[in-house]
Amino acid sequence: MENLKSELHIVGICGSLRKESFNRGLLRAFEQQLPDKIKFTEADISELPFFSEEREQNLPETVLKLKELVESADALIVSTPEYNLSYTAVLKNALEWLSRSSLQRPLAGKPVAVMGAASVQVGVSLSHLRDVMYALNMKLINRPIIQVGNAREKFDEKGNLIDSGVKELLGNLKDELINALK
Repeated sequence: MENLKSELHIVGICGSLRKESFNRGLLRAFEQQLPDKIKFTEADISELPFFSEEREQNLPETVLKLKELVESADALIVSTPEYNLSYTAVLKNALEWLSRSSLQRPLAGKPVAVMGAASVQVGVSLSHLRDVMYALNMKLINRPIIQVGNAREKFDEKGNLIDSGVKELLGNLKDELINALK
């Protein structure tokens, strides 16, 4: 990890509000792969109000906290399920807020990796999410692709990832994200 500042910060965003979601478990498994010199923080997007231009005049505290957290990050990792062949409304809402010029567009130029887990599939939702991140001028890490389908078989009853193949892919994704910071 030469040519990197002494402590890097990666922020994770979970597209599911469930406390024991597969995607939160996927973020935890990613965090466990990180070296000690990298700080990991999961953003809380559960209390964000729905985006409205009228609210930009007096920005809600939850929006300002999210903006500050994202600005403090060297990179982001986003994990989302697939609902109705797309990513979740709560994640879309967070991205809407973070894309605004009133917040100085803290996502622009930020390295980001995406992944997802769901009972059936997540390929379509991740494709939609990548399109949006491209539009937001984010530095997207394209490989490896982590799409955890049949997630009930890959996590234990406490929401911990137990699939060694997915863990290996997470290690590769961690390396790619860190390499993007050099």
